[in-house]
Amino acid sequence: MTAEQTPHTFQVDLRGLVDLLSHHLYSSPKVYLRELLQNGIDAITARTAIDPGAPAHVLLHTEAGGLRMEDTGIGLTEADVHSLLATIGRSSKRDGLEHARAGFLGQFGIGLLACFVVADTIRVVSRSARLPQSPPVEWTARDDGSYTVRTLPAAARVEPGTTVHLTARPGAHDWFSPQRVATLARDFGSLLPYDVRVDGEPVTDRPPVWERSYPGAAARRVELARSCKEQFGFLPLDVIDLDLPVAGVRGVAYVLPTAVSPAQRAGHRIHLKGMLLTERADDLLPDWAFFIRCVIDTDTLRPTASREHLYADETLAAVRDALGDRIREWLTTLAAGEPDRLTHFLSVHHLGVKTLARHDPDLLRVMLPWLPFETTDGQLSLEEFARRHATVHFTRTVEEFRQVAAIAAAQGMGVVNGGYTHDAELVGMLPRVRPGTAVAELDADTVTAHLDTVDPDLELALSGFLGTARATLDPLGCDVVVRTFHPVSVPALHLDDRSARHERAREDEAERADDLWAGILGSLRGSGPRARLVLNQLNPLVRRIGTLASPELVGTAVEALYGQALLMAQRPLRPADSALLNRAFLDLLQWATRHPDDQEEGR
Repeated sequence: MTAEQTPHTFQVDLRGLVDLLSHHLYSSPKVYLRELLQNGIDAITARTAIDPGAPAHVLLHTEAGGLRMEDTGIGLTEADVHSLLATIGRSSKRDGLEHARAGFLGQFGIGLLACFVVADTIRVVSRSARLPQSPPVEWTARDDGSYTVRTLPAAARVEPGTTVHLTARPGAHDWFSPQRVATLARDFGSLLPYDVRVDGEPVTDRPPVWERSYPGAAARRVELARSCKEQFGFLPLDVIDLDLPVAGVRGVAYVLPTAVSPAQRAGHRIHLKGMLLTERADDLLPDWAFFIRCVIDTDTLRPTASREHLYADETLAAVRDALGDRIREWLTTLAAGEPDRLTHFLSVHHLGVKTLARHDPDLLRVMLPWLPFETTDGQLSLEEFARRHATVHFTRTVEEFRQVAAIAAAQGMGVVNGGYTHDAELVGMLPRVRPGTAVAELDADTVTAHLDTVDPDLELALSGFLGTARATLDPLGCDVVVRTFHPVSVPALHLDDRSARHERAREDEAERADDLWAGILGSLRGSGPRARLVLNQLNPLVRRIGTLASPELVGTAVEALYGQALLMAQRPLRPADSALLNRAFLDLLQWATRHPDDQEEGR
């Protein structure tokens, strides 16, 4: 026979729970005022659902050592007090006390517990508007977990609604100062739908700045800019209206006036049914919209239990997509009708638009005449650059572009610097959005092919010189060729591609590795092209070096040309390159200071 089991209930350590709330759930004690306002607003919402003509206001009064808040809401009976205030986790919004749940702000049932973060005693005096014949009731709770409930005499003149009295905890008095309370109330509650006052001064400021009537568009822009300055500390480059009824979102998006890093965390202000939910909604907008700061009021998004962040669900994803579409629509509208504003915007935030365009060919097509790219013809749009050049060449790194920019421009080649974020990817998309455009990645062979070859007889005459030059640079993994190109002032051009750089890095690592690792790296030896030093036969210095009789002096001169070409390309120098430059410089000094008879022998 099985013994009957006796059920038990969990015991709650209120002090431990308050510590959990203050240190792990809530980011700051200031949330106590939001919870007070939230309870008051929800109570008024419940009352107006059954009595639309009922008074609707929340009054906060700062007192020495505490705070008093009065609301004209639905109020509570004694049974409600035991069921709701004294039961942790119970919520009238969830348990069906009222039918107007969609209008409530709080739905988690942790209510007044947040007030224990700054108060050691909470006293609630309430009278029900649903059952006005019920006597008023007083509930007093302490942070040790105890509470008392008593009904007040019927003669007590208590109007329907609720009054909450908070007594400050030791060390928390500053949270109840008039200035602090007014600031917090204005921050949290400026967009609340009912009248909220602190010591008689109004807090609510409705309608929101974006819904007010203005004499004209200019006046509206000025007022929105002033509001942005107050809330975010900057004057916006532009303002985008975010009136999206289908998504349950109303508000504005402010465009930052200066460029920011895509990794910088956004600071959007999100109001839920008028109550400020958070100032750091990082996931409200798509990642590419990092140049935007939003202020919105929504009735569709769900808050987390702390009511300080948004719940990541399908609704948030849908709202994010809708806001991204609105910003994309704004960009398209500027491109169609306000090119000056678009140009100004892109001069600051082209990176954000490029980030978006790589996933949106239609937007890239619209932005082609406007997005700036670094090219051998200067800063140009891809549309203009493609009109100038039959083939759009591009490099994948800034270093490669710097190697060839001057030479390519002199030879009439059009090259785009694809080394900046997303640029190479966008150039590669050109044939999709601009049919008929030829795109080719630029490598050392392509550049060399565009340079003029020297006369075969001259190249034969230079064979001895080229042999010495190639032997000198072979340990550095570099070949030597002779071409003619402009500008004449450039004596030599260092060309390589990613394959050559990878091979050189492998060789450098193999030299430093132990036998086992060197063997592994040796097995990875590539057969791709090596780096190339292209000597300009039109340059007078190169022509004179080609006539030198001394192999030693030729080697020194070629090393100097190699080092100078590396510096001109702004390439990072390896230790071997630095040693070569130092050696070539000292050797040239030595040749320059030799006795004239010795110099004659080297010519």
